[in-house]
Amino acid sequence: MSTTIIEACWNTIGVNGDQSCDKLRRHVHCRNCEVYAAAAQQNLQRPVGGDYQKEWAEHFRQAASDNQQQDTSCLVFRIGREWLSLPTRMFVAVAPIARPHRLPHRAARGLSGIVNVGGTLYPCMSLADLLGIDESEGEAVTHRHTFARLLLAQWEDQAYALPVVDLHGLLRYASGSVQAPAATINKGLSRFLSGVISHQDMRIGVLDEALIGYQLARTLR
Repeated sequence: MSTTIIEACWNTIGVNGDQSCDKLRRHVHCRNCEVYAAAAQQNLQRPVGGDYQKEWAEHFRQAASDNQQQDTSCLVFRIGREWLSLPTRMFVAVAPIARPHRLPHRAARGLSGIVNVGGTLYPCMSLADLLGIDESEGEAVTHRHTFARLLLAQWEDQAYALPVVDLHGLLRYASGSVQAPAATINKGLSRFLSGVISHQDMRIGVLDEALIGYQLARTLR
């Protein structure tokens, strides 16, 4: 049995606590802090008990059933109150949020302007506008601190910057577990969904990659 004690400051003064840590101003999130990294290293180096080894050996000896095969990967994010996902292969990077600069004589619905990320200009596309989502509805859907992000996505030969209000991260799931969208989902969004997946307490809309890619490309024409 491990006797290693890890001081989990991220749960008290970090992003999962009262956020009073003075390091947050510099690191933005505890994942970027050297204290968090040191704790992770300490956790990986802790002694492993015999019962723990036997438990996991038994787990990996079991044959996986068909409904346990997690054969699909996606990136999960939130716009307004809607948790949505797109295939991981569409994304090239995640960047800090940036204010787009308007393009003269371009007022296409969904095109917010251009943003500069690392010296490269990207068209900034509003999925909220394209999908008919009211962004103001999501202000109180979570009780934790959230960080808006720019998702840099690639469709065919064109890259796009997609602002999101919250980012859950990568998720692997079984393609056979995808359910039909609920009839109560707004029509603007539902036509872009290929299904819904459940994860923890979230119902995540699975966006149709081809339809989203086509709509993004069409907006730039």
